[in-house]
Amino acid sequence: MGKTIQFTKMHGAGNDYIYVNVMDYPLENPSELAIRWSVPHFGIGADGLILIDKSDKADFKMRMFNSDGSEGKMCGNGARCIGKYVYDKGLTDKTTVSLETLAGIKELQLKVQDGVATEVTVDMGAPKIGNPALIVEASGQTFIGTEVSMGNPHLVIFVDDVNAIDLPVVGPLIEKNPLFPEGVNVEFVQVRNPEDVRMRVWERGSGITMACGTGACATVVAGAYNGKTKQNANVEMDGGTVNILWDKETGDVFKTGGAAIVFEGTISI
Repeated sequence: MGKTIQFTKMHGAGNDYIYVNVMDYPLENPSELAIRWSVPHFGIGADGLILIDKSDKADFKMRMFNSDGSEGKMCGNGARCIGKYVYDKGLTDKTTVSLETLAGIKELQLKVQDGVATEVTVDMGAPKIGNPALIVEASGQTFIGTEVSMGNPHLVIFVDDVNAIDLPVVGPLIEKNPLFPEGVNVEFVQVRNPEDVRMRVWERGSGITMACGTGACATVVAGAYNGKTKQNANVEMDGGTVNILWDKETGDVFKTGGAAIVFEGTISI
């Protein structure tokens, strides 16, 4: 009989991951488990696996694995869920929590009510803007996107109607385009007004997801840079809405939204 571990499934705006406290339940093969557990029906079902560990640089350390087993540098919605996880489970009593990621140390600000973290703001750091008008072709169509790195690569494409985009077809074609040797996250964005946008995402390594935190950040950065949005805007995704602030003084991007526990359980490995 295999070892039994405890897990928690959480989501931020519908971007759902399986969370394991590896300080209590060490995992030797997280990439393999991410693939197996993420499968709907036959597994737990999720966009991937996130590990919460101790850190010698911050309060906690985060590792995230996409549903295809690849390791990502950062997940904004995942970081937000970790803030709720560590506070609600009594792993910390801090309302300002530092989190080590492969994209650097991120600061989480927790809003607490009745002993529960109800909202988390993540300092996502400063963005890096690449080509602001990159031309890419997919499925016989030509798109113009803005390259933004939030510790992981994004291509933000502004369109008139996000629902008119055949995301299952064009998403993987752009992700694996030779222009992006390491792949890219793709956001299609419809601007309703300068403070409100609608975004759909194809995530590198996961496909269509309900939300992407770094993608929401990249969306507002690209929008503000191109004069399409303000530097403070709400981003509505398939799974919910987050607020993004690209702070003029610090240059950092702050993402605010809720996080929720879906269910908890045990599983043998």
